[in-house]
Amino acid sequence: MPWSTLERFDVSFFDTAPHRHSFTMDLPVAPETVWQGLAGDTPLSWCRGLSGGRYTSPAPHGVGTTREITARGVLRLREEFVRWEEGVRHSFCVAQASLPLFRRFGEDYLVEPTASGTRFTWTFAFEPVPLLARPAALTGVPGAAFLKGLIGDTKRHFGAA
Repeated sequence: MPWSTLERFDVSFFDTAPHRHSFTMDLPVAPETVWQGLAGDTPLSWCRGLSGGRYTSPAPHGVGTTREITARGVLRLREEFVRWEEGVRHSFCVAQASLPLFRRFGEDYLVEPTASGTRFTWTFAFEPVPLLARPAALTGVPGAAFLKGLIGDTKRHFGAA
């Protein structure tokens, strides 16, 4: 399978990306439980739109860690972590994708304790390839419904309303 190589970026991209979707949810479980689901051996296993999430570099994990995951059964992503604050936050940029949809794409996960559990903020930041730039700006494509599905799955998994 041919792979498309994406442009690398640092954590500032999560504030400056042309397309940024950030979802904050309050979850009635301990921060350690949420972190384990995000950073454990089978990351995001509760998300129906994702499959095959696995690390491709050995533990302990940190900046430079790599992993692979598949979205909707067709879009394979090879990711590299550009931030790793154990138990609190990590962020990755996609290094390669099986479909040439993005110039840059990444996600940021922030886990914060609250009085009743955890506030989890999940941010998606991307820049589409030039051919898709105008449709993405006009319609929220690619994947606004897909992102909302991931958020819904996360809330259900952790027992949030």
